Amino acid sequence: MTAIPGQTIRFATVRPETGLAVLSAAEVNDLCVAQNSIIYGLFRRCALAVLTSGINSDDARQLFEIYKDFDVQFEQVDRGIVLHLKNAPATAFVDGEIIVGAREHLFSVLRDIVFVANDLSATRLLEVSTSDGISEVVFRILRHAQLVRPGVQQGLAVCWGGHSIGQLEYEYTKEVGYQMGLRGLDVCTGCGPGAMKGPMKGAAIGHAKQRIRNGRYIGITEPGIIAAEAPNAIVNQLAILPDIEKRLEAFVRLAHGVVVFPGGAGTAEEILFLLGVLSHPANVDHPLPLIFSGPRSSESYFLALDSFIKSTLGQDFSERYEIIIDDPAAVGRRLRREIDTVLIHRDEIDDASYFNWSLTIDSRFQHPFPATHAAMAQLELRRDLAPHELACNLRCAFSGIVAGNVKEEGVRAVETHGPFELHADRDIAQALDSLLRSFVADQRMRLPGQVYTPCYKVVG
Repeated sequence: MTAIPGQTIRFATVRPETGLAVLSAAEVNDLCVAQNSIIYGLFRRCALAVLTSGINSDDARQLFEIYKDFDVQFEQVDRGIVLHLKNAPATAFVDGEIIVGAREHLFSVLRDIVFVANDLSATRLLEVSTSDGISEVVFRILRHAQLVRPGVQQGLAVCWGGHSIGQLEYEYTKEVGYQMGLRGLDVCTGCGPGAMKGPMKGAAIGHAKQRIRNGRYIGITEPGIIAAEAPNAIVNQLAILPDIEKRLEAFVRLAHGVVVFPGGAGTAEEILFLLGVLSHPANVDHPLPLIFSGPRSSESYFLALDSFIKSTLGQDFSERYEIIIDDPAAVGRRLRREIDTVLIHRDEIDDASYFNWSLTIDSRFQHPFPATHAAMAQLELRRDLAPHELACNLRCAFSGIVAGNVKEEGVRAVETHGPFELHADRDIAQALDSLLRSFVADQRMRLPGQVYTPCYKVVG
């Protein structure tokens, strides 16, 4: 049944599944006495996002306008907490009761927002200046969310791809997920629709056939994107990282292998982040399989992406990934074999199999990039930069485009001041503009049927 925006449940009380809140008495008290605090405002926005899962929209401001009367109040009970929802989206309820998955996601949001705000305060996050310190923050957030699990690992495949893909590409992501599930692999995505949902759905069927009852479908998001890409219903473990850089690090630290499906600017950002990290001299011999895959109709997308990477970063970068077209079983077999190699390697070097501590991440890939007009205009996209520096700056460029497309602050900035300007050497500008034009032509910047107005201008 298609979700209908606008319908609400006037009042509902929601309790944690265990009857015990994930918060301490002090944390609950802080929330109850600070209903207008920054923490509360952030939680309210993220709570609304997870309760609208299934609504076909990637416009955060439109979502907040549709449910402008939504509110949530906290009540402290027996050293725990209950949530009182007012005018909550009806799509999160069945016969007046909140759907179990929606309730889990709601309290996952509460857990992570409060943990970052209190245990990992904004001041402490700002003070973290070393690469190891930032990685420690990422680890603690994931550990608090119970996403790092010591012991025997079945293998976790991180899947990236667009939220606005067509039906044929979506069906292909399901088939690849199915092939991975048959081989016992768990799945981690950005938790939203499209290429983030398909692999989970397919893996769930593969797991069911293999009688795997503890399959993991991990969703990793951030406050700025969650309203545009609300967690899909299959996600059974959700974590909200403070910003896109920590979100990307969480992906690569958890991953035993990565599959990239067709996508848009966000997918390009993810690819450039990973390729930039893998290009670090300390990671030359670090095994982490990276596969680009899609149906035959998507081959031109990967050829354009491959051409962009080679023309801007060089041939060496293209050797870190493999392109497999229209063969889901081959992806599954290849990934299973390569992930087994990764797990053996982790054991041989005495690294944790559940969190990739040995991967070196340059701090330039870890510090938040502010998607402002000034920051975008000042990005150095020059041929004389070292390849890993150019990869970092290109990643920031795509991050800004994502912000201008779907993040509330970025959309507002573009509406106020016009499109972001990116200044690049002529050949880099041409390659970047060509890739972005192909994304627009293939409707990869917006959900199908929506008109896209570019939030950027490439100057070279």
